[in-house]
Amino acid sequence: MRVVLAEDLFLLRDGLVRMLEAYDFEIAAAVETGPELTRALAELEPDVAIVDVRLPPSHTDEGLQCALAARKARPGLPVLVLSQHVEQLYARELLADGTGGVGYLLKDRVFDADQFIDAVRRVAAGGTAMDPTVIQQLLSRRAADKPVGSLTPREREVMELMAQGRSNAAIAAQLVVTERAVAKHTSNIFAKLGLGVHDDDNRRVLAVLAYLDRG
Repeated sequence: MRVVLAEDLFLLRDGLVRMLEAYDFEIAAAVETGPELTRALAELEPDVAIVDVRLPPSHTDEGLQCALAARKARPGLPVLVLSQHVEQLYARELLADGTGGVGYLLKDRVFDADQFIDAVRRVAAGGTAMDPTVIQQLLSRRAADKPVGSLTPREREVMELMAQGRSNAAIAAQLVVTERAVAKHTSNIFAKLGLGVHDDDNRRVLAVLAYLDRG
């Protein structure tokens, strides 16, 4: 699996390269500026891009904007964004086109290599990997809505895990319940939110994220 990595801090960039290579990823390019990222994404056509939000020369949201532009040029390009802070606008921009292959992780909340590599693989496969804090903020933003307010505490737990990109099996393992129980909660959630039920995990996650991202 070929990766384009964009991170301006040398130590972090080098550490990410070494970790990814240890898990048999091929580093197509490891760059530190926005213009370099734009060229790498256009010329190398990676399987997934891992992008810091803030890159030189502007040090604002150049990394994100380069990634979004690349997704417009190549729809469906999997992009995993790394950030220091929760910025709802960044998450909303990532989700705006309604397709999979997106992730948003906070650097200081990635606690081990397996967690990070799982997120990279999920995004590369067309799924989602959203930091729980991002999901909680999106949920809080919709907390006043009657449908979200009607969810039971357990349904809200399931919805948060679902929105992170977890499968029924993964949710069941984390909550120590059966997959059948998770499926029942999922059906209730979709009914209360007025969403169509999808068997495909990625479509299901995207439906929930799209709902949370509305207006």
